[in-house]
Amino acid sequence: MAKVCEICGKKSVVVTVRKKLRGKYNPTTKRRKYPNLQWVRLPNGKRVRACAKCIKAIGKDRK
Repeated sequence: MAKVCEICGKKSVVVTVRKKLRGKYNPTTKRRKYPNLQWVRLPNGKRVRACAKCIKAIGKDRK
């Protein structure tokens, strides 16, 4: 199962963590950050994995 939002297509990104030590930045490793995916049931009854931003947008459409 892919870690991708099925509504907007948001996926993981690679970020570099910069640690400052005595006024200089240390060379640091790259990290992968994943979106906040949750299982949610759409109004048509289908279950999908959606990011938190899309879940908020779905909730606003219903009201």
